Amino acid sequence: MAASDISGAPAISVVVPVYNSAPMLQELVSRLERVLSAVSSGFELLLVNDGSADSSWTVLQELAQTHASVRAINLMRNYGQHNALLCGIRAARFDVVVTIDDDLQNPPEEIPRLLAKLAEGYDVVYGPPAEAQHGLWRNLASDVTKWVLQGTMGAQVARQVSAFRVFRRPVREAFASYSAPSVCIDVLLTWGTSRFAAVAVRHEARKVGESGYSFRRLVNHAITMMTGFSTLPLQLASALGFVFTFFGVVILAFVLASYWIHGGSVPGFPFLASVIVIFAGAQLFALGIMGEYLARMHFRMMDRPSYAIQTMVECNESETTVPAHSKALG
Repeated sequence: MAASDISGAPAISVVVPVYNSAPMLQELVSRLERVLSAVSSGFELLLVNDGSADSSWTVLQELAQTHASVRAINLMRNYGQHNALLCGIRAARFDVVVTIDDDLQNPPEEIPRLLAKLAEGYDVVYGPPAEAQHGLWRNLASDVTKWVLQGTMGAQVARQVSAFRVFRRPVREAFASYSAPSVCIDVLLTWGTSRFAAVAVRHEARKVGESGYSFRRLVNHAITMMTGFSTLPLQLASALGFVFTFFGVVILAFVLASYWIHGGSVPGFPFLASVIVIFAGAQLFALGIMGEYLARMHFRMMDRPSYAIQTMVECNESETTVPAHSKALG
């Protein structure tokens, strides 16, 4: 494990979820080690392979054997970015945890800026991009996700969340027993603190490959956050039911008034059919929301783990096989 002569500097655990990024891992580790050796009293790099289909795990094994700071963790299959992050966060040994993507779009050289903000007394500091290097649809989906996060987290900083974040390790104790298959690290962090901050950082174009987050996956992630960590959709369904009940009362009053004034019923099948379709759509919408919540409860009752670790490799240690049913490290 690397160390420096900096007195009073924090020891840092960096968690990196890895997915199909073999060509970038060597450069990522080199840049992280160079930056961290200048700002920390000690550090470790936790690289979690999230079921990569390329040679990422082979590269991680080699890095773990040749770099004292690297700890490589191999998950049983692909669980998703946030699940892999949860695995690495729970394995972190040091007091400050940094999370960063494997694509080098967030330069490791920006870490000192986040640490400086953290030292001001915050518990979590995000590094949102000063200018995102994404396409139109990806940016739109990200905006939708952040809007949902703001309602779920109940914090203004939700509009500035990023996969590039720094937080104090004790915050993780608030979700130490969390084991559901749906994971959102940003929501879990709100369980442990309300002291959030953000610092805009440089954001670079992706050098190799494409992002695994498409527009569809980001929207699905937003739906998961709403139904998995918030009662907002149920409140929306209740409000919708109230609105349409009121609408129905107004329609009834109109029909009765027409009967009393004109002496006959309101003519027109299209009018009646439209009202029926509106009410039926509202009912199906509410039932769909309740179905989403029932599905979350069903998966919770199945006790599916957030992740399962297959192997872990550290420098000067042989490959360790971890029971497949394990949910966390040590």
